[in-house]
Amino acid sequence: MPTPRTDVRNVAIVAHVDHGKTTLVDGLLELAGAFRRGAAPRERALDSGDLERERGITITSKPTALDHRGVRINIVDTPGHADFGGEVERVLNMVDAVLLLVDAVEGPMPQTRFVTEKAISQGLPVILAVNKIDRPAAEPHKAVDATFDLLVALGADDDQLDFPVVFCSARERYAMADPDDPPRDLGLLLDTLVEHVPPPAVEPDAPAALWVSTLYHDPYVGFMAVGRIAQGRIDVGDRMTVVRPGSEAESPPAYEEAFRVRKIFGFAGVDRFELEGAAAGDIVAVAGMNDLRVGDTLTVCDADRRTVFPALRVDPPTMSIRIRPNDGPFAGREGTFVTSRKIEERLAREVLSNVALEVHPTDSPEEFDVRGRGELHLSVLLETMRREGYEMCVSRPEVLLRRGDDGGLQEPYERAVVTVDEAYVGNVIDALGNRGGELSAMEPAGPGRTRLTFRVPSRGLLGFRSELLSATRGSATMASTFEAYGPYLGPMRTRSNGVMVVLEDGETVTYSLHRLQDRGTLFVGPQTRVYAGMIIGEHNRPEDIVVNPAITKKLTNIRAAAADDKLFLSPPRIFSLEEALAYLEADELLEITPTSLRLRKRHLDHNVRKREEKARKAAAAERRPRP
Repeated sequence: MPTPRTDVRNVAIVAHVDHGKTTLVDGLLELAGAFRRGAAPRERALDSGDLERERGITITSKPTALDHRGVRINIVDTPGHADFGGEVERVLNMVDAVLLLVDAVEGPMPQTRFVTEKAISQGLPVILAVNKIDRPAAEPHKAVDATFDLLVALGADDDQLDFPVVFCSARERYAMADPDDPPRDLGLLLDTLVEHVPPPAVEPDAPAALWVSTLYHDPYVGFMAVGRIAQGRIDVGDRMTVVRPGSEAESPPAYEEAFRVRKIFGFAGVDRFELEGAAAGDIVAVAGMNDLRVGDTLTVCDADRRTVFPALRVDPPTMSIRIRPNDGPFAGREGTFVTSRKIEERLAREVLSNVALEVHPTDSPEEFDVRGRGELHLSVLLETMRREGYEMCVSRPEVLLRRGDDGGLQEPYERAVVTVDEAYVGNVIDALGNRGGELSAMEPAGPGRTRLTFRVPSRGLLGFRSELLSATRGSATMASTFEAYGPYLGPMRTRSNGVMVVLEDGETVTYSLHRLQDRGTLFVGPQTRVYAGMIIGEHNRPEDIVVNPAITKKLTNIRAAAADDKLFLSPPRIFSLEEALAYLEADELLEITPTSLRLRKRHLDHNVRKREEKARKAAAAERRPRP
């Protein structure tokens, strides 16, 4: 019979992006003395990756632990962005409750709904923390009421609706049971967790079993399986088995490997330390196996006594890109890994831990179909690979279509919430209306601000963030999350203007660029190496034009009045990786290297592109009905 282990609490902290989740974890670690004596407290201590610190978001789930009044509290910090929802789905099996963090001004947001729905469906109790109550426009009681309405809409039972509430400011490091009470330290929140998070129910004498929720790979230790020990005890030197369940419940295991436990690691603050053994209810990392995937089970070798957990199920991907080796003239100059074999090996490693990612073969052995949860999910993978030294060419992101029950074509839709100054409400409605969005709600969001809720096709949001900032002069914020599949709206206009395509290899010069900037917006500056088929700017008109940015001024012995006038160039438009992906058309690719991003045509030869254009026009003429 399972018995409660009263000295341990396991909780996941979930929230919308920028609601202060990682800052709150920093405050709790600081209060519990998790930082070494003499060391300054670190901001965003658990956001250890370079991309996480640069972008200010959590990308991967990470466990930590602290001690409070004799109780060990294991906290799992989860991503707030819906594109990384697979991280949230897989760690909920490690915990017994969720700490839901909500902004006192914004209240529950779309991604709050996404992660909370997963917790409610698993029957996990909810503890609510209303953060940022020190903001001028804070309405903490309204945020509590909105959270209650959200839980009702998600089908929460009576116990889940009777949730405790703590009001706090993670940045200022204080909390209280009511906004009118005097501030206390964050120990009030830890007291609430100890009191309301159920202790894990464990069977200490049962055969050991651990469900792998996430994994690490260390060059010295190898694979490390991270998860909560569901039952029994694991000690260094034990013989165990990695069991990978098959596709069906009754099918034989897809993979099975016996191994000896070489190391066990526990977590404390921002550190990892070695253990001789751990018991049911503990969240640990176990090393010793040769192969591992998220969702595997570590259990005893005896087939008659082992416990095997079901295969991990996560929501399917909604967007795909094509990745292939860089085949441009500059291939191999800036990167280390440039072959399809190296790219295939890297993608195979990523799939082991990134459960929401799928990699499929294509008709070409050089090209891979990579599918993920969204634009940010895929762009983070590409940015990580380029920093590791990979060169590749990537196609435009495409949404994954499917057939509905009626046989009709369907595409993914998202629920987008835009908060904007009242003066720009019309601009936002027009911009999203042109992308297939439908306005479903409008409400005030503080002095002079309005919150707009839209239902919009996922492909309509590709590249929309930069347009939104331009249309609202940087005053708008937007959050979106996958809602459901709906009717396919047909072809959607993406880019209204054509591009400037380089005619031949060379190096750009100021003289040529000065002439070209009157025809559109340039993407490159002078003294830049370019090649035939590379895109160096956007044309003012809908059609593409072929240009030569390497033409120099001819020297003559005839003097002119304006001969010595200086030429001034406007600053070129520089794309981020996400902006470049969204800018692409179907016949274009993004060349990604560790130091450069280059837009290019799929076929670099201008004559080949002309022949294909003629063939398309001829085919369209054949399909056109004759009088």
